[in-house]
Amino acid sequence: MAAPAAAERTTDSLLNPANKTNHGSETSSVAPKEPPDFVVDFVVKEVGSDLKSLKNVGELLEKLREENMALEEQVLSVSSSVPPKVSAALCAAEEARCSLEELLQRERLVSNKLHQHLQGAQPWMDRLGQTFNQVDIIERHLKYLRCLQHIEELSAAVQQCLMTSSVWEAIRAVDSMAALDAGLSQSGCSHLQDFLRETLHFWHKIIKDRLANDFEKILTQLHWPIISPPTQSLTPAANSQEISSQLDLLVTQLLALQTSDDLISQRASASSQGAPSTQMVSTATPLSQEPPLCLPIQIMLLPLGKRFRYHFYGNRQTNSLSKPEWYLTQVLMWMSNSSAFMEEKIQPILDRAGVAISARVELCRGLLCLVQEKVASDASRLLYDDVLFCHLVEEVLQFEKELRSNQSYPAVLPGLLHLLLDDAILQKWLTVEKKMAVEKMDAMLSAEGAWSSQYKDISDMDELKAPDCAETFMTLLQVITERYRALPCPSAQLKFLGLQRELVDDFRIRLTQVMKEESRCPLGPRYCAILNAVNYISTILGDWGDNVFFLQLQQAAVSLGEEVLQGLGVIELGRLASLEGSLFEGLLGLLDRLKGDMMGRLLEWTMREITENAKPYCQDRWLSLPSQHDQSTMTLSSSACPMMLCVRDRLLHLHQVLSLSLFQLAWQGLAERLDNFLYQDVILSNHFSDGGAAQLQFDMTRNLFPLFGHYCKRPENFFKHVKEAYIILCLNIGSALLLRNLLKESAEEVRDWAITGDPSPESALNELGVYCLAPCDVLILLNLKASLPGQ
Repeated sequence: MAAPAAAERTTDSLLNPANKTNHGSETSSVAPKEPPDFVVDFVVKEVGSDLKSLKNVGELLEKLREENMALEEQVLSVSSSVPPKVSAALCAAEEARCSLEELLQRERLVSNKLHQHLQGAQPWMDRLGQTFNQVDIIERHLKYLRCLQHIEELSAAVQQCLMTSSVWEAIRAVDSMAALDAGLSQSGCSHLQDFLRETLHFWHKIIKDRLANDFEKILTQLHWPIISPPTQSLTPAANSQEISSQLDLLVTQLLALQTSDDLISQRASASSQGAPSTQMVSTATPLSQEPPLCLPIQIMLLPLGKRFRYHFYGNRQTNSLSKPEWYLTQVLMWMSNSSAFMEEKIQPILDRAGVAISARVELCRGLLCLVQEKVASDASRLLYDDVLFCHLVEEVLQFEKELRSNQSYPAVLPGLLHLLLDDAILQKWLTVEKKMAVEKMDAMLSAEGAWSSQYKDISDMDELKAPDCAETFMTLLQVITERYRALPCPSAQLKFLGLQRELVDDFRIRLTQVMKEESRCPLGPRYCAILNAVNYISTILGDWGDNVFFLQLQQAAVSLGEEVLQGLGVIELGRLASLEGSLFEGLLGLLDRLKGDMMGRLLEWTMREITENAKPYCQDRWLSLPSQHDQSTMTLSSSACPMMLCVRDRLLHLHQVLSLSLFQLAWQGLAERLDNFLYQDVILSNHFSDGGAAQLQFDMTRNLFPLFGHYCKRPENFFKHVKEAYIILCLNIGSALLLRNLLKESAEEVRDWAITGDPSPESALNELGVYCLAPCDVLILLNLKASLPGQ
């Protein structure tokens, strides 16, 4: 409707121009308003600027009248159609309201009838509920009695089978009892469950004892347990075939009894956990989480368990807290000696029975239970004896290593290391480790040969020239790493890593203290040995940062977060997570800072000695030296000899006492300082004749540079200021004048080099081999040439 209204307004304005005039008169003396823009645009579009087209105005007015009438008809038709629709909607709403009231009235009637019916039926429902409850109670009683009868039938069947020596049927009946017990686990019939479990335990013990007795007799005939290394029998026993078949039968029957045995053992362990235990149980890998041992292996372990407790408990001499290696070695020997028997005699029976277990691993697991109990008991008694505690930890680590390597014990099964993760034992281990490490650091730093390298006479092995104290210290850290590497808990490993970081920082502080005492003579052997030690430790820690083991620890540290990485910010944690940094990054920064400080002291001391010997050379009469053409042969300036000898001696000395990487930094730093010194104190502080410039070039290229040429191919690249300075000083007069004019014009900015096409000052200097010196520096050097006019 907006567009027709606009067109109507346009029509009215065109048909009644007087309206606009009258409107203007009503607004006092204000000038009449201009017609709207859309009106002007409409007139221009339809009439145009041609006066001849005004004849079309009549047709245009007629057309607008027709459009206006059409719009009026549309408005009238729409307005006339609205009331019927509204009235129809109102009628429909009224009908819906009436229908809803009718439905509500019917709902009330039905609800009243239903309520009356329920009240009448309630007595029947109460009587039926009582009847159903009685029926339900009777059914439960019947089920209870049937279950009790089934238990008695199974018990009678087991008794009958045992009387007729039908062991297999008895085992099946016991298995049925075990299955019934599992089905009643959620039942509330506690007395029935107790009766069933007592019955099951009774018959299971009888069958197990009978089979165990027969199994032990067969094992005795097979010379089990094997205490000493087995020997190859020359002649097999006469009844070996019968023994093998009986062994096969008994092992298979014991395996069939495994289900009920596991059920009974799990219930016994659950009841024992409810009571307070006097044994130390590790929180890292609870032994109760392991599956129960195979029943035949349990019986085979009985004689070994008796021997173990006989020798290593009580008042026996073999039960010594100072000798844990006795029982650990004994158990390893039993494992090794029994390995062939388990593989040849027991494993084939297990395979034929479809049991997916390893007989050898099961035996090792059973023997480990004996050792775990003994180690846990001894460790708790040794918490206040550092020496014996350390010995126990060493023996446990060695036992674990041999168990995994020699006995091929699976890594997924726990050995003994989880016992060391108990809070008290782990904290004691860390305390003793730190105490012993600090004592060893004190001893290694105070030893007589602490600052000499043990490989000093072997050039191929003495690149790092690490003093004995630094090498011993890093060996100490490596031994600590090897001790805690096998721990199954990353958080415990990170605690030892934190101890190592603390020890490194402590050793750095000790080196700093010794360095300050030796800083009065930085060229002394002990000062250089300390510098080598810092470099050696930094190099080794850098290599450790790329080691797979420490990278895995780094990821574990990031995942554990602040609890192991205290003091690190978000940026450091992000760098560790992205592997940009390492766990030793902070220590490496401190070591590098110490190394840089020590290297700076060393070079400053060396340069002080060189500059002292270079004073005659700085004060030489460069202006009065004869031209090169006036000399038959050129020789080294006599005033330069002390300086050259000092440089040579110091380079040789540093090469002998510093490691290769440190010496590389030393001679390069010395070359940089010497370059600045010669440029400032020799070249810029004197004027040079042509002979003086040639002599300077000869002294540098034929004497100084070759001293550094032993350690690099192009030593002049490390003396850029001196090299470029004597290039400028040795220019002939013509070239020097042209260059000076060019540089002066450049300084005065009187020429645009891009427009004139002349070479720029930089390109001209580059053609001469000058890249380091700025044009203003070259101008200063040119002013030092005595042969140039105007000097």
